[in-house]
Amino acid sequence: MNGQAVRQYFTGLQENIVARLAALDGKPFLRDEWSRAEGGGGITRVLEEGGVFERAGVNFSHVFGRSLPPSATANRPELAGRSFEAMGVSLVLHARNPYVPTAHLNARFLSSENGAAPPVWWFGGGMDLTPYYGFADDARHFHRCCRDALAPFGPDLYRRFKKWCDEYFYLQHRGEPRGVGGIFFDDLSEPDFDACFALVRSVGESFVPAYLPIVERRRSLPYGERERRFQAYRRGRYVEFNLVYDRGTLFGLQSGGRTESILMSLPPQVAWRYDWRPEPGSAEEQLYTEFLIAKEWV
Repeated sequence: MNGQAVRQYFTGLQENIVARLAALDGKPFLRDEWSRAEGGGGITRVLEEGGVFERAGVNFSHVFGRSLPPSATANRPELAGRSFEAMGVSLVLHARNPYVPTAHLNARFLSSENGAAPPVWWFGGGMDLTPYYGFADDARHFHRCCRDALAPFGPDLYRRFKKWCDEYFYLQHRGEPRGVGGIFFDDLSEPDFDACFALVRSVGESFVPAYLPIVERRRSLPYGERERRFQAYRRGRYVEFNLVYDRGTLFGLQSGGRTESILMSLPPQVAWRYDWRPEPGSAEEQLYTEFLIAKEWV
């Protein structure tokens, strides 16, 4: 296990992605370095009101603690009470144009110790796509990149991690997925550290080629108030998921992380409407009937 190598990779991944997004948008990212009283800190990179992105946030954090928070031990209660070290990169990108989907990437590493017992460690992460107006070409492209990132590590991983993503990014109270999915994994520690770290690097490096071509295709499509209203309405689902279900959000808040950086993932403009339904046959209805359903994209 080499925590320093993981940290070096994560900080480099943050810088590389920020550079690519800033070049695409035309506006630089703010850099905000922060520290945490119990131990550790992070670097928040934020772009708001840019040429493409209404809000783009790319976080790095590396924190320490005396006891794992409940969100980290819900599936592994035997680790309750152990000290921990957690680090990772997390980004959420909200474009202004409703035809450009929201995208999310996360890559994280956590290790835990308990006296003389051997340390326990694992990786987690993934990426997913949340369109407001669906394009099958975009969904297929994104999933192909996810599949190709995992292909060197086993022929069954993409199907497993896609299914995990579909099940994880699901709003149970709405009975619908957050978007068209992607891949998600957690508690990854087999077969060994080197293999797991290599997989995480492959996923991290696949994000830019998975997402930026979609932005380039859709960023100049014309839109009006109707599309912006629907985007704001659907962004409400994003907020609901992040605040109710997301393990990363809960871990950050429960471990005393920096609230501004954690909630940077939320969209700047959002709206809720009471019992709203899309018009039959509309592009808005098509999102529900053709994209927010279980589907094999590749």
